Amino acid sequence: MDALYASSGEITMPLMHGIGDRVNKPGMLGRHFWGALGPKRRAFAVISPKLCAIRRTGNAPMGTSDERQCGDCTLCCKVMAIEALAKPVGRWCTHCKPGRGCAIYAGRPAECEAFTCLWLADGLLDQRWKPSRSKLVVTTSEDGVEIRCDPGSPNAWRREPYAAEIRAWAEEGERNDMTVVVIIGQRMILVTPEHEFDLGIIGPDERIVRELDGTKVVGATVVRATELDATSDVGGARSTG
Repeated sequence: MDALYASSGEITMPLMHGIGDRVNKPGMLGRHFWGALGPKRRAFAVISPKLCAIRRTGNAPMGTSDERQCGDCTLCCKVMAIEALAKPVGRWCTHCKPGRGCAIYAGRPAECEAFTCLWLADGLLDQRWKPSRSKLVVTTSEDGVEIRCDPGSPNAWRREPYAAEIRAWAEEGERNDMTVVVIIGQRMILVTPEHEFDLGIIGPDERIVRELDGTKVVGATVVRATELDATSDVGGARSTG
């Protein structure tokens, strides 16, 4: 699908191939883990609903494309957790003035300064995807695509044109072993070409396990990391972290 690969100026956006820098330390996306649970079963990291930085190249300013600015959009200040400020997901940051901006912008936390959503970073997503309009903040990690939905509009991702595009990403992702996850507050939904696996609220000590038939995802469950570790120790599964 051509829309999954695009570039604008100095920022390259191969959407399904991990342009988001996954920083494995507290305050970012957490521990990345790969393991296995028997035949055709494979685990991937829980994608914590926290800030995810976009990798940039060249001298392009972080946080903008050549033409785009946040403007009246402040939705990331609601849907993301900000560890430095002890701000949970789904609530407005106390320093945010919705529709106007950040009251401490000059001294904002490093995780906020590093953050850029896909709409802002590149022209890949058109104006309909601007978060203040779509109610969706799209980022990536090395696992795939993450669509964070405004908890005040929990079905925004089901509207068009967003639903069709998300499904197309899921089709491409299944062919390339990438995931598409919709995050609403702390609730996570794994989207595949044929199914939506509503996994509920996933804790930091839990992992999502996909059951695969070839490249097709036929099931998804949530297990405790300790269970996965025990299985890995027995079966010699590989993990990184």
